[in-house]
Amino acid sequence: DMYKTQPVNRGPDFGAFLDSGPLGIARIPALSNWLGGAELKVAHTYLPGGQWRDIEGPPGFLEPWAHWRRQKADRTLVLNVPMQERNEEHLSDAQVRLLLGQAAAGQFDRHFRALAKRLVELGVPDTVLVLGWEMNGITYTHRCGPDPKAWKAYWNRIVATMRAVPGQRFRFDFAPSRGLDAVPWPECYPGDDTVDIIGMDSYDQPAGMPVDEQITEPYGLQAHVDFAKAHGKPVSYPEWGLFRNGDNPEYMRRMLAWMDEHRPLYNTLTDYCPHGVWQCPVNPGAAKVYRTTLYGRTGLTTPAPTPTPTVTPTP
Repeated sequence: DMYKTQPVNRGPDFGAFLDSGPLGIARIPALSNWLGGAELKVAHTYLPGGQWRDIEGPPGFLEPWAHWRRQKADRTLVLNVPMQERNEEHLSDAQVRLLLGQAAAGQFDRHFRALAKRLVELGVPDTVLVLGWEMNGITYTHRCGPDPKAWKAYWNRIVATMRAVPGQRFRFDFAPSRGLDAVPWPECYPGDDTVDIIGMDSYDQPAGMPVDEQITEPYGLQAHVDFAKAHGKPVSYPEWGLFRNGDNPEYMRRMLAWMDEHRPLYNTLTDYCPHGVWQCPVNPGAAKVYRTTLYGRTGLTTPAPTPTPTVTPTP
């Protein structure tokens, strides 16, 4: 019926990272309440990267997240998936290069098949998988720098392996950290066939860098949206928040405006100190901006009438 009022989403879907365990789910209603009933449509967690059995989805870990996702059709579950075990043990470049060679040859495929089956069994076959996040940096064993070619081959193997599991509808999110890290992130991009979303982790850093520069720097926020547009992909911001510049209301205002402008598929604020606003009392100025901007966003509003476009003659 064309006369019915259609629900219009007021701004992009959002959520926050509130804890990687069941607390992350339990805290969602309280954050929603703080935001005047604004609806958090996105839940975000991280598989532990200690051992391969963690990356397969350890027993009991995914159940509360899957339960939350299944309760409403328009919810999104975002799951960060490490590409290597011992992911935060600071392995050397030589060790990582060796692992990437094994990975590209298919040695670790079975772990991702196990994870895919688990997610399908739990009734969350449309999970967004942030695979090998911040691969352009030096923090993780799953980094790309020691051998970008092998890394891309490995990403493509993982995606092919997980997509082969019956019933899956996964979306794979390629999410580097903003700016020039150890390696320019486009060098790690594995290709349009295996990437569904082009994400970016973007914190308020380095110290003293204004938001304008975070936008315009090489491999920054503008380069990211331009790259995604050129590849026909939506963007996302799986991790963002305050950092090296303390309680920065201007950063918060500008980032929220940036997201309203560029309509990411989702964004999830990292909500613990020093990055967050609700669970972190040291950022009251930014917290006020976040709360005021998102207050009462329910996703339901009466649509504005579509204006009749004015035709401007081309000289």
